[in-house]
Amino acid sequence: MELTTVVWLASALVLSLIGFLALNRTEKDVVLRRLGLRRRDASRPATPALEKQASSKPLASSTSDLLDALPPSQRGQLDTMVKTMPAAQRQAMGDLSFDPNTFARSLLDFEEDYRTADDSKYCYSGFSVREIKALGDFPDYSALSEVPKPTPYLEFDIDRAKPRPYRPFRWAYHQTMSLTKMESDWWIELESTYKTRIAQRKALYAEHGTSVLHWLPGSELACKELMEMVLQYVCQRYPQYFSLSADGARLENRILGVEADVRAKHPLLVLLDHVPEDFGIMLRDPRSGYYHLRAGLICSALGWNVGSKIGMKLHEIHEPIPDYKEKMQFSMDRFFSKMPASKPIQRGSWGLEVNQPLYMPPGDPHEAHRAEQDPALAESRVHLRVDWQTLRRLPLSAAVVFNFKALFTPLQEFRDEPYVPALVRKVLTDAKPALMRYKNTWHTEHVVLPALDRFAKEQVDNGLVDPDWEPKTLEESPWFPGWQDKWHAQQGF
Repeated sequence: MELTTVVWLASALVLSLIGFLALNRTEKDVVLRRLGLRRRDASRPATPALEKQASSKPLASSTSDLLDALPPSQRGQLDTMVKTMPAAQRQAMGDLSFDPNTFARSLLDFEEDYRTADDSKYCYSGFSVREIKALGDFPDYSALSEVPKPTPYLEFDIDRAKPRPYRPFRWAYHQTMSLTKMESDWWIELESTYKTRIAQRKALYAEHGTSVLHWLPGSELACKELMEMVLQYVCQRYPQYFSLSADGARLENRILGVEADVRAKHPLLVLLDHVPEDFGIMLRDPRSGYYHLRAGLICSALGWNVGSKIGMKLHEIHEPIPDYKEKMQFSMDRFFSKMPASKPIQRGSWGLEVNQPLYMPPGDPHEAHRAEQDPALAESRVHLRVDWQTLRRLPLSAAVVFNFKALFTPLQEFRDEPYVPALVRKVLTDAKPALMRYKNTWHTEHVVLPALDRFAKEQVDNGLVDPDWEPKTLEESPWFPGWQDKWHAQQGF
């Protein structure tokens, strides 16, 4: 480019900036709107903004260096916690000094059970086996992780509770993790299908066994820690329905009307009995630095199951996902290696289904629905399925846990949700073909697309949506304008 051209362009930019600054606020808003940079309309319902999770900084030039990458340790929290411990527990904790060299040569083996290991050995979290044992059952996981305790949800009514109406639609649509900071009040979200889902999941385990619930050697601490964190959480969030005995040995579940000895079963079986949520536990192999699926309770998988993925590395689990290896594998391996316990994240994935398939392993008869566009398919049988997921590191074992639950919404609910029909239609018709083949929505589109067109036209005709609006990710994502009013009305508030 010639120097005179550069000078001319620079001068034009300076003059444009001076002219913009000279405008009044209304005139500036007009310019910003035309540039697609309009401020939030104050007349629209405001919703809590989700904090975008900052991308992890590059750790190394190749995944081979994962071997030397360890997550931030939470052991510094012990200095505060020990001050309020009984004398006997403080004595059991021992000397809290930490020697990095001793730590490096004393790590637990990949398949080693902490319960039978020497007290001088360490988890890669930085906690010694002695310290973990001295902490006992149900330590204060909020203090250990620095993730705030949930606010007690005293007005919650399990019989009429509905899940928040997640609509995690994005445009432009690319294969990214789309991570946001986890809302600590909503880690475990219960709703009115609780009893039905618990029964359904227990029946799935009775039928499929280790295909839906399994654990491998070395996962003992992570499984116990997860179970305790989840039960501690639901007792804090829903105290009218759950409580633990003073010694943490017994859980009272007033929804099901039962009292359970939480030490009598494997921790994942305790979760199966009381929490309708799926959990996968990823542990770091000290020989390579890669994270592997070492335990899981997953009753809501479509096209896979625990039995087909147990033991796999993170990138092996995600091998079927388009562009994962080329665009996401390296960054996800880095993210797992450095993710702090204090910063859990959340995301959502979605699909369109006939009826409400909860568990569909490879070869399941329900797969037949995906092989054709049934001309007799009724609009009422089509559902949005959202898998709302969270990802967090456990502070003691340093395991990375992903948990999710499947939420189903009838397609017809989109009708009064501003912008949603046009946005979903844009994704279905214009997204990258490989991504949509993986999402596997084709079998519903002959019904869904005409319905979305009809809903979108009604919204324009009724003044809900500007006729010139171009589909894009909503400011309220993963919800929509006015979602709280609709959600509250559905629950009778």
